[in-house]
Amino acid sequence: MRVALVDGGGTNIGSVSYALERLGATSRLTADPADILAADRVILPGVGAAGAGMRRLRELGLVDVLAQVQAPLLGVCLGMQLLFERSAEDGGVATLGLVPGEVVGIPASAGVRVPHMGWNSLTGLVDDPLLTGIKEGERAYFVHSYAAPTGPHTLASTDHGGSWSAVVRSGLRWGAQFHPERSSSLGARLLRNFLVEVDR
Repeated sequence: MRVALVDGGGTNIGSVSYALERLGATSRLTADPADILAADRVILPGVGAAGAGMRRLRELGLVDVLAQVQAPLLGVCLGMQLLFERSAEDGGVATLGLVPGEVVGIPASAGVRVPHMGWNSLTGLVDDPLLTGIKEGERAYFVHSYAAPTGPHTLASTDHGGSWSAVVRSGLRWGAQFHPERSSSLGARLLRNFLVEVDR
């Protein structure tokens, strides 16, 4: 299986690659449109701000390429946020538009720290191949200050001063707001499911 890791500059690229290796999968870090479009699975990692993430994808000529991907595509952390139509970060940024909706800032309030950092439970799980074997209440590792409100594309949510999308799907585009590569057995299961359970 050809797994393309999109070289969008995210600092989590190496750890995602190692997580895939532990599952027996070999991934290729690439910004080559031909590699991405020929892959059997495409993963868009990301850490940082939406503005910088989109700027790098535009500079690499990958915005239209990602829209053309016909294989299953998984956005991770910032990569998930970039799948949406818009992010409120950096004063408002047009993002990839592959999943309907907008990413907004998590409001700070009494007892609610921003960024949302650490382990938190997944709730409201929807039956989906990506979540095969993952149970209600299992915990994943989050680090983010912006999030997608829950909606019709939410497969799992998490609570941090409100309910936020933890996993989303639109067609063959999935996103995980948490870091599967840092989420122990749950994260390994989600990545394995992306490799073997989802299909075209």
